[in-house]
Amino acid sequence: MHCRATMSGPTSPTDEHWMRLALAQACAAGAAGEVPVGAVVVQRGALVGQGHNATIVGNDPSAHAEIVALRQAAERLGNYRLPDCELFVTLEPCVMCAGTMLHARLKRVVFGATDPKTGAAGSVLDLFSNTLLNHQTQLQGGVLQQPCADALQQFFSAQRHRLATHRVQTASTLRQDALRTPARCFEHLRALPGSSCLLHDLPALNGLRLHYQDTLVGGDANGVVGLHGARDWCVAWRHELTQALVQGRRLVCPDLIGFGQSDKPKKMSAHSLAWHASYLAQWIEQLGLTRVTLLVPAAMQALAHELQRVAGERIQGIDLHEPAPVSEQERDAPFPDNGHRAALRAFAKWLS
Repeated sequence: MHCRATMSGPTSPTDEHWMRLALAQACAAGAAGEVPVGAVVVQRGALVGQGHNATIVGNDPSAHAEIVALRQAAERLGNYRLPDCELFVTLEPCVMCAGTMLHARLKRVVFGATDPKTGAAGSVLDLFSNTLLNHQTQLQGGVLQQPCADALQQFFSAQRHRLATHRVQTASTLRQDALRTPARCFEHLRALPGSSCLLHDLPALNGLRLHYQDTLVGGDANGVVGLHGARDWCVAWRHELTQALVQGRRLVCPDLIGFGQSDKPKKMSAHSLAWHASYLAQWIEQLGLTRVTLLVPAAMQALAHELQRVAGERIQGIDLHEPAPVSEQERDAPFPDNGHRAALRAFAKWLS
């Protein structure tokens, strides 16, 4: 069905401003593991409601971004009728949300990307043009359409990558001279922002499995690589991962071999700065990163400089930055017993 909403021609700076706020809500949804859709409600140029998808975290099938924003606006204004309000949402509304908008008597609805599967503003159905209904709402589509669509595409691409990573995880054989922290040790922890990724096919790894978090899988060749400290793992960069995800920047944080969810050689002698720098350089090349800034705590400068030497021009600079402290429970989760701590002992010896 042809969409009745206006989809062509220039959009106003005001519409784009409010849609960017909706996009920020969408990014917050993605960071929480929800489908990245965001919405804001505006009354005479003032923000009165905002929200993002929360169906998973709330176990609520009605908690779409539009519903969350409308509930907030209605509560703030003290009325479920919102006749002088506009709603901006990053994705074409579904039947449930479109019906709620019509019941709220919204003045205007503006959306970003179309939804060819469930869109009720013209893609599948067009409730807004149905003259049998007792209210007609103005409709505008295509405002910041590409950024809105990109947020969704990147989210579902990351979802597919997670499934592929799971297949790698189940297929990867553990070397006899290494340990792998059981998955149950991480189950009680909050999920990290971005995509959890695994690989084991780098020559320098010789079959060991490397884990890393990536905020933009397959994305920009320019990025930041965060190296954790000698007692940490990539969980130390939780705040920085969240900020990068919301801002659409690429931050990739590996668990060094011997740490986090990466495999852990049983012997201290397996570890050297040269070896860690070698597999990290191969990893950066495999990811397609060509202009990298290293984000490292001061204590890890030796590894950062060795990696810069090995990787050459791919490393554009080193940014010394101390991550926020993590809880003892999070810090110790990958190391359930002394056998898993060979890398900690090796790094402590180098840094002493």
